[in-house]
Amino acid sequence: MCETLHFFIQRRFRVNPYVGYRGLLLDFGSVISKSFFETRREFEQLLGLPGGSLDWSGPFDPRGDDIWQSMLAGKISERDYWRIRAEEVGALLSQRWTIQDFCLRQNDLPFEVALRPEADRLVRDARHAGMKLGILTNELELFHGADWIHRIPLMKHFDVIVDATHTGILKPDPRAYYLALDALGLRPEEIVFLDDQVRNVRGGEAVGIRSVHLSILEPALAFDEARSLLGLGGEPSHTLETIQ
Repeated sequence: MCETLHFFIQRRFRVNPYVGYRGLLLDFGSVISKSFFETRREFEQLLGLPGGSLDWSGPFDPRGDDIWQSMLAGKISERDYWRIRAEEVGALLSQRWTIQDFCLRQNDLPFEVALRPEADRLVRDARHAGMKLGILTNELELFHGADWIHRIPLMKHFDVIVDATHTGILKPDPRAYYLALDALGLRPEEIVFLDDQVRNVRGGEAVGIRSVHLSILEPALAFDEARSLLGLGGEPSHTLETIQ
């Protein structure tokens, strides 16, 4: 009788048997949203540019992207990379673009193009399992603006958003992770963290957070690992609201 009641309680209230993890922390760019590399063809169409105009390939073909190789070699930062690309795109339109101009125009892509369905399902299932949810991002609002962020239906599921736009502390500074931990009210060992930048993953590991690297070449692998760690199983239980 007691075993039957215990099983019923777990089924009814979706108690997560993996009690070690009580929270999910996500980067935004390239984790919740797709990378600009993955949406460049749709971006061309949005801007009315001929197909193939945006010929930057980044990690998908490093040898075909000299500026990306410079970034990998440490000669320029990732922000420098996207500043250069933003200027190039603006020039194609006979305009002078900053990174903010580039990102704000990206906001016009439909959510079903710009956002990852795997992230949508993971967030909804983690919320359904009673976990705390947070975003730890480097200057999201600075580049995309608050209005666009608040229009994303998925954002209502997050308990906290720790954005360096407001904190002034960029990952992988340990203080950024501690701010997220404090905001969620959780210990490092209670959280699973996903980020597309290896240095940010290492930053999470350095403060004791179980951190998973998301490669934009195979993003599904990171989401599968996170689902396994959180005890959510491989099959999502929710349909997407984000793309409706």
